[in-house]
Amino acid sequence: MDHSLILGFALVAIDVAAWSCALPRNEVTRLLIRLVIYSLFSFVLFSSGLSPFSQAPLAGSMTLHVLGQILEIIWWLTGARLLSMALDTLLLPRTWRRQRLFEDVFGAVVFLAASVAALGFVLELPVRGLVATSGALAIVLGLAIQSTLSDVFAGIVINSTEPYEVGNWVSIDGVDGKVLEMNWRSTNLLTALGDVVIVPNAVAAKAKIVNSSRPVALHGVRIVIEISPEARPKIVLDALDRALKSVRAILPDPAPFAMVKSVTPVSFLYEATAYVDDSGKKVAVINELYDLCYRHLAAAGVELRSLGATAPAAAAADARVNILRRFELFAPLAAEELAQLAPRLSRHAYDAGEVVMTPGTVPDSLIIVDSGVLNVMAQEGAEQVGVGRLGPGDAIGEAGLLAGRAARVTVTALTNTAVYRLQKDDLTPVLKANPEVAKLMCRQLSRRQKALDALGTPTPAAHSEQSIFEWLVDGVRKLHDLRF
Repeated sequence: MDHSLILGFALVAIDVAAWSCALPRNEVTRLLIRLVIYSLFSFVLFSSGLSPFSQAPLAGSMTLHVLGQILEIIWWLTGARLLSMALDTLLLPRTWRRQRLFEDVFGAVVFLAASVAALGFVLELPVRGLVATSGALAIVLGLAIQSTLSDVFAGIVINSTEPYEVGNWVSIDGVDGKVLEMNWRSTNLLTALGDVVIVPNAVAAKAKIVNSSRPVALHGVRIVIEISPEARPKIVLDALDRALKSVRAILPDPAPFAMVKSVTPVSFLYEATAYVDDSGKKVAVINELYDLCYRHLAAAGVELRSLGATAPAAAAADARVNILRRFELFAPLAAEELAQLAPRLSRHAYDAGEVVMTPGTVPDSLIIVDSGVLNVMAQEGAEQVGVGRLGPGDAIGEAGLLAGRAARVTVTALTNTAVYRLQKDDLTPVLKANPEVAKLMCRQLSRRQKALDALGTPTPAAHSEQSIFEWLVDGVRKLHDLRF
């Protein structure tokens, strides 16, 4: 029997070492190996006369008797551990395993049963009295920890119904955050401010839950704008519709839309709704949409001001001056210079679908969008892909106007669009008087050229942004006879 005890403790040591080192790495393989070790351990016990269902024989030695009882108790506890591991590895869904609630609860029940069995069979203690006493004790403990038990059972409901899982962005009881952990007591959320909020499962089970991560490829974004009732709703809605069409990240299906949400004596409340395919894009799209709504509303003549305040007297500024003022590259120009440049702008209108610019042609003018949306497409292999959309205040054609370079994109009107054109000869005096304007245009154009290089149509310049910028500046000097 002593040799069997040595072999039994050796198998226990091997099992503990395998469990501590987590070898091999594959969970199923590791479980099978531990089952084989447990089977060998059971064979050694039963073949040596030891039975986990009875006390170990005295065999003339109290030491051997105690060691035998220890092995029998280990047999019960190891079996409980393997049973809980088998449930976790082979039966539970992956999402439940990540949350570990069922494994913890089931493991606790199995270990409790194994402990009672070991006390009854191996040590032959009066288990009936213990069970009766533990029942009364359980009632007392249940009353004392009823809130904790409520969290446990609520956690079981949450894990079985799966309204969210680890990694989802959710709103629970008014708290927004990313699910970090789901355990037997609570759900841990990481908020946008970097704080961890612990929501008890009992609260989560009763609260309204909004899961922003489902469905995976469809996430809504919504902005609300208050406009003075003096603005005609159709003009506002058309401007908001053009702003929605200007954002490339917005999905075409379901289609974005704008609507009048409510009306008060001092304002109209408008709501613009769209959808994106990734919840990570929502903040960027909302910010871009607010900016585009501002620009399209301004282009439509809708003035944003304090609601209820008296409208200021209409300024007599030329529309051409306003469009130049909205164009960021002309920001360094003084008001007098804008007034001198404005009469040289010519207005042109394009219907939706009409081509404004084609690849290979050298633009002879700078095109500044006054209203509407232009769609910019570039060649990528055998396909045309969208690379940008232009709204009020955006411009195209700098490559030809600045450096005499041919266009590399196709520009079409996505909606009915009005633009202003500025010819090269009209721009030359401005560039000579304001070299910083030429440098700003070259720097912005170098970023566009670099983006087009990524699509497989490289410029003659080197591939670093600095070299493209210098190449453009050199072209400006030659074409406009500048000295800077």
